[in-house]
Amino acid sequence: MRRLVTLTLTLALAVSITGATSGTAYAQRPAAERAVGGCSVFPADNWWHADVSGLPVHARSRRWLSHMSTDRDLHPDFGPSYGDGPDYGIPITVVKPSHKRVKVRFDYADESDRVGYPLGADTKVEGGRGSGGDMHTVVVDRGRCKLYETWYTQVRRGRWTAGSGAVWSLTSNRLRRDGWTSADAAGLPILPGLLRWSEVKAGRVDHAIRFTTDVTSKHHLWPARHDAGSRSSLAYPPMGARFRLKAGYSTRGLSRNAVTVVKAMKTYGLVLADNGSPWFFQGEQNAHWPARLIEELKGIPASAFVAVDTSSLKVSASSAQVRSD
Repeated sequence: MRRLVTLTLTLALAVSITGATSGTAYAQRPAAERAVGGCSVFPADNWWHADVSGLPVHARSRRWLSHMSTDRDLHPDFGPSYGDGPDYGIPITVVKPSHKRVKVRFDYADESDRVGYPLGADTKVEGGRGSGGDMHTVVVDRGRCKLYETWYTQVRRGRWTAGSGAVWSLTSNRLRRDGWTSADAAGLPILPGLLRWSEVKAGRVDHAIRFTTDVTSKHHLWPARHDAGSRSSLAYPPMGARFRLKAGYSTRGLSRNAVTVVKAMKTYGLVLADNGSPWFFQGEQNAHWPARLIEELKGIPASAFVAVDTSSLKVSASSAQVRSD
C-alpha cells in the first residue's frame, strides 16, 4: 500500500537534536497499560504524545480534505477476523535482549538501518508470513527499549528480506535522516501510532493514531521524514499531516471504550503515515478487541475531522521533541 513500497519502570530522557541528553529531563514512568515490554513508547514530550486540541486549523485543511474521500466513515483496520485468518491489526512482538539477531536484506537498503534485527520463529508478521500485504513487523527489545520495524517482511530459504527497516531508541526523540523512509512511507515509527487494547481498556490513550489515505502529496511535514505520494500539488495531503476530530462530535450512546478512542482523536488526532485505503486507522493485532467497539468506531465520519497546524510545537527539525509551553 505504499511505494512498490519490563513490570519494569524506565526513565526516558528528552533528547537534543544530536541525540544527547538535553538540559531538561522528563521522567516517564508509564503505567503498565501504556508500556510495551515495560518500555515507554517514546518520551512524554514526543510529538506523538502532543495535545493538539488547542492548535489552529491548518491553512490547507479544506484543500487536503477535498482530496480525501470525506463522504465515508472511518474504518478500524484491526479487530476480530471471525475465523478468517489471524485477527486483523499489526502485531507487536516483545523479545529479550538476548534474542538472536539476524541479517535482513532490504530492497531500499540505502534508506534502511542495516543492523542485526531480533527476528525469528517467534516474530509475528502482519497478515501472516507470505500474505502478500504490507507484512509489517514491530519488535520491541524489552531490555534495551529499542524498537525494530520492517515492511514487506519475508523469509526466503531461511534468509530474511524486507522492503525497508528502521530502528529507534524508545527513550529518544531523535528522528531519522530527512528523506529516509522507515517501515512506513512517512519515515516515522509505526508503534506509537497503534491503538492498543490495554490502553483502551484502561480508559486512556495518550497518543495520536496512525491512518492512511489513497492519494497523497510528494511532500512531508515535520516530523515525517519521507513521502511516497503521486501528486506534486500542495493541495493534496502530505505525510505527517495531523487531523483532529472536532470537539463538538457527540459521544452520546457510545460505549466507554469507544468514548476513550474518540477522546484520543479529539486530543491527539490522527497522523497520515502511509498510502492505503482512505481513513483506515490502525491498531495492534489482539484477540481481545470487542466486536462492539469496532462497530462503533466504524460510525465516525471522516467529515468530522480538520487538519491541524503542528509547526508551533517544533523545537528542532531533527527531533520529535515538542515545546512544553
